[in-house]
Amino acid sequence: MPAVSVSQIKELRDRTGAGMGDCKKALEAVDGDLDKAVEKLRMDGAAKADKKAGRTAAEGIIAVASSAEAVALVEVNCETDFVAKGEDFRSLAREAAELALSRRPASVEALVALDVGGKSLDERRRELIGRIGENLSIRRLEIVSAAGGPLVTYIHPGDKIAVALALEAGSEDLARDLAMHIAAMSPRAVDPASIPDEVVAAERRIIEAQVAQEQADEAAAGKKPKPAEIVARMLDGKIAKFLDEQTLVGQPFVKNDAYNLKADAKVREVLAKEKAGVARFVRLAVGEGIEKKQTDFAAEVAAAGG
Repeated sequence: MPAVSVSQIKELRDRTGAGMGDCKKALEAVDGDLDKAVEKLRMDGAAKADKKAGRTAAEGIIAVASSAEAVALVEVNCETDFVAKGEDFRSLAREAAELALSRRPASVEALVALDVGGKSLDERRRELIGRIGENLSIRRLEIVSAAGGPLVTYIHPGDKIAVALALEAGSEDLARDLAMHIAAMSPRAVDPASIPDEVVAAERRIIEAQVAQEQADEAAAGKKPKPAEIVARMLDGKIAKFLDEQTLVGQPFVKNDAYNLKADAKVREVLAKEKAGVARFVRLAVGEGIEKKQTDFAAEVAAAGG
């Protein structure tokens, strides 16, 4: 087998971004043929990606790309925060967000199929898995378009939470304050009309069961049951409170002092005062909804020592 030169290893590394050791092994396996070595590294990277696909990737960042017309938010996940801080990982995330903004794919599946410098975004993801040794996933994609008013983003330090907000009318300052509020308070929707009927119905069933139990407890204690109309008002009040807690317009605004409003004034009051309207917002937080594996570090150390 012919000796592999340092210059060959360097050229292969420049072409693929793979580690020096992996480049040397690939070149030795194909007798120094650079093109075959490139192909081997791709296949090896794909194999590594397949092996790691089942591992939980709940760390990562929310990458954001924006223009005057739209904002793209993409959640890209990895297994450890150490990798999430690495430039290779962040470069992939930025590429994903910029591609989403420029091409406006309808889904993550469409996004990862798009071409980036002669390779699909998914191929680049799989190659990076081979280099860093962790499972990586491009999990979520959201695009928020301008709606006649300011279009703003808020990215919390660390890039773990990001918000895109489009106003129909209102000031840039208000839009930025609202985006920060959304990041902190995590409303589910803009207003009650935006909450799905099935969600409200499910909450009503829970509240009805709670009120029925309260009535039963009072009866067991010898207290006179509440009239039906009182019970109905209690139910409606609890549902109204639930909707306020879940919607942006119903939450107490976190920056009321800046708008000369009382401390418990709700966002709807701020919007009315400022003659503003919210068209849409998206809030993404890294790893939300992913069940993280719980590990017992002490037990792992003990097992390793045994």
